[in-house]
Amino acid sequence: MTEETRLLFQVFRLRLSSGRSRIVKPSDQTPASKRKYRIEIYKDWCKRCGICIEFCPTRVLEPDETGHPRVKNPDACIGCRQCEIRCPDFAIEVQDEE
Repeated sequence: MTEETRLLFQVFRLRLSSGRSRIVKPSDQTPASKRKYRIEIYKDWCKRCGICIEFCPTRVLEPDETGHPRVKNPDACIGCRQCEIRCPDFAIEVQDEE
């Protein structure tokens, strides 16, 4: 990932998890380096397409033995929600941990 792309993720982030789209600016949130995220994977909904794994810029996800995504390195998650946005089956959700 280029520095420009990483900066873009930090400056504006599209949140779809609440059912409404809104732009979140860095001034509205804790610095990304201090935030933690929890990734929920709904295996019953997942068709194992691998889109979430491929779009993760920090390689947080990896396939398990059956091809379902699993969280490999949760501390590397930057909260960009690309996995959640790209999932065609709504089988993955990224939540802020407090």
